[in-house]
Amino acid sequence: MGGGAAIQQVFTHAQRVRLLYKTILKLHRGFPVELKALVLSHFIGDQYTRDEFRRHKNATPEQTQAFMVEWTNYAITIAKQLGVRGAHMSKTFGQNFKVSDLENFNDEQVYQLYELYKASVEADNGNQKES
Repeated sequence: MGGGAAIQQVFTHAQRVRLLYKTILKLHRGFPVELKALVLSHFIGDQYTRDEFRRHKNATPEQTQAFMVEWTNYAITIAKQLGVRGAHMSKTFGQNFKVSDLENFNDEQVYQLYELYKASVEADNGNQKES
């Protein structure tokens, strides 16, 4: 029996969602200083995560499945990148989008991605001015 099947049998759906949510919030605590500006701007980080989980409370089963898979993949990616030794040992965070990923985005997701891009550029420009 795989780990995912065991979790599904032990926990209810609501418990699995809550566990994933809390795991992501804990992972965000490990972000490096460079990402703190973006985390504080709420484009990524706790507030964004809260908002996304709230928006999907009344989602269809198909939407919920996709939501859980993507957020689980996010948590796994961040956990691997933070590693046991923490953010100071990691060279990169996140991952690049594939063209096929972008083609599947709806208008709201494209807008959110653009807002994230703007926030990251502004944070980077602010860091360069301080140097």
